[in-house]
Amino acid sequence: MADLSEIEALKASMRGALRASEQLGAVAVKVEDVDPQGDIRDSDLDDLQRLSLANAVAAQALRGLVESMRRRRGKAPAVTADSTGGIED
Repeated sequence: MADLSEIEALKASMRGALRASEQLGAVAVKVEDVDPQGDIRDSDLDDLQRLSLANAVAAQALRGLVESMRRRRGKAPAVTADSTGGIED
């Protein structure tokens, strides 16, 4: 099996991020319907935990690929080296 080209990897990563986002969106409808004085069902909370993690992983994978593509082209942003994570007081 041949290696994926950079563009094929980008397309696959985009599809994964979009699919994860769409699945998370289905749970968002349930969350919006929850009575503010009520509580969310355990199964919906479990789905939200699982899907939000999948969404975060897919988005981070896409971000990492884009950053490596930019770095290869010499267009990478400056890296924050301090322990603030870019957050100022």
